[in-house]
Amino acid sequence: MTEPKLIYETIVTTRRADGEAHVVPLGIRKEGQIIVLAPFRPSSTLDNVLRERCAVVNFTDDVQIFAGCLTGRFNWPTLPAAKVNCPRLADSLAHSELELISVEENEQRPRLLCRAVATETHAPFQGFNRAQAAVLEACILVSRLHMLPEKKIRSEIDYLTIAVDKTAGPREQQAWRWLMEKIDTFFSARLGETT
Repeated sequence: MTEPKLIYETIVTTRRADGEAHVVPLGIRKEGQIIVLAPFRPSSTLDNVLRERCAVVNFTDDVQIFAGCLTGRFNWPTLPAAKVNCPRLADSLAHSELELISVEENEQRPRLLCRAVATETHAPFQGFNRAQAAVLEACILVSRLHMLPEKKIRSEIDYLTIAVDKTAGPREQQAWRWLMEKIDTFFSARLGETT
């Protein structure tokens, strides 16, 4: 039996050509000691990693950052990384600084094979509540709005809303509002195109 390829939901920071931070949610895979980034083309993250040959994987329980990036809110506080020419999130629980070691080319989604050259822990992980997990699932749905039927999106959101209503704190509530606004705006615009 083959081992499942786990995907870890993280925030990846890279350095843009103008030196500014580029902050995005990105699922990563670990294959032994290798960390694999696989952004779809076109991608600023892909361009930045290929140019700078580095990135930082940030581990955070602040789902506002995930939801914020998916709804056009990219200005999260960063600090310089210790060993790579790249920023890291200022408020991450931990981060790993990566160097690009090779690229597996693919027309749609190249695999960037990286190794960690530094890893730091900044705060303890205290566990996720159900609302945080629900927000992350909603983030994935929002990233696929152009691919999934509205009925499926709305059905899954209805189920996820239960966890948000029962367990969300202020950060999760704000993140949820941002995502719901994005979904409503997207489908309202689509409806306008068909009338």
